[in-house]
Amino acid sequence: MNDNLSVKNRKVSPSVTLSITAKAKKMKKDGEDVISFGAGEPDFKTPANIRNAAIEAIEKGHIGYTAASGLPELKKAICEKLKKDNNLEYTPENIVISNGAKHSLFNTFQAICNPGDEVIIPVPYWVSYPELIKMADATPVFVKTSEENGFKYTKESLLNRITKKTKAILLNSPSNPTGTVYTEDELKEIAEIAVKNDIFIVSDEIYEKLIYDGRHVSIATLGDEIKDLTIVINGMSKCYAMTGWRIGYTASNKEIAKTMTNIQSHATSNPNTIAQYASIEALRGDQSPLKDMVKAFRERRDYMVDKINSIDYLSCKKPKGAFYVMVNISEIIGKKFNGYKISGSMDFAQYLLDTVKVAVIPGTGFGNDNYIRLSYATSLDNIKEGLERIEKALN
Repeated sequence: MNDNLSVKNRKVSPSVTLSITAKAKKMKKDGEDVISFGAGEPDFKTPANIRNAAIEAIEKGHIGYTAASGLPELKKAICEKLKKDNNLEYTPENIVISNGAKHSLFNTFQAICNPGDEVIIPVPYWVSYPELIKMADATPVFVKTSEENGFKYTKESLLNRITKKTKAILLNSPSNPTGTVYTEDELKEIAEIAVKNDIFIVSDEIYEKLIYDGRHVSIATLGDEIKDLTIVINGMSKCYAMTGWRIGYTASNKEIAKTMTNIQSHATSNPNTIAQYASIEALRGDQSPLKDMVKAFRERRDYMVDKINSIDYLSCKKPKGAFYVMVNISEIIGKKFNGYKISGSMDFAQYLLDTVKVAVIPGTGFGNDNYIRLSYATSLDNIKEGLERIEKALN
């Protein structure tokens, strides 16, 4: 039977992030006192004005199909947002609204990739990038980054990996899992390389409003040539606490947008109609809840970083954006704790879950086994208790 299944899709790996989180949730459901630093999901309620807009849409009967690529009014709101926040000029024809930013990424790689194409991604990377690229019959090409350099591409590292097969460079700023934020000068170097070599930039900007040091710059703002080569990925989930609403979007040149629209029209049709109406309110309505979220995340980040760096064997750099900390566990590798031999990040994650009931994401899922990722999208009380448990496990 298995011999008859898709060879390509049988090779797709499951998400380490979601599998660890699912296990932690099951333990909680079974009555165990688990603290999870797992999946990236704000622990805030979706703001009331957004929830009310969804209810109003239901009551008015706005529940039917929309155009496959999304509501025209939401596309207008997205264009307004891109102009106001990013100084980017787009028309609704450039916008494709999808079922979350992950779906937007899927559409993007399906639209631009051919068999044998290569897409450059940084290590550490978000767990789904390599699999999404492989699902488009392309090959992920990994560029190792260093903690000392803020987990960023360098000009030399990119040039060393570019070949005639290079179709795109994946850029994620602010980054999951590292919290890296690229400066304008760093983006200019990447843009020059892309333009010179006629390479697309897939710019995942889903965490753009969650920045604590510096500012967000979209690479698409750095000239008409790089804008034409850039597919901007964004969405509602992280900044508006709308993870389950599943609304993402892309901004790109019209040819790419048309191709993605055609793909989506056959794959899923339109994204959730009610969530689209709610997203219009999110983009145009009161933005103060977002400011409150950023303030809380900054406080949690500062506490987490200070505490981690006070624990024996652990260290980390202070991330500038998103809501993750990459924790260096290289001093733990090869050691034994309470009879557990720690050979890598998966062993350490299992050890913490088994002994002190703390869920973390192993770095092997992000391409670097010397790290674990902690999310501070949980309460400060949980962070304090969870880190105390980790310290206890190491003592």
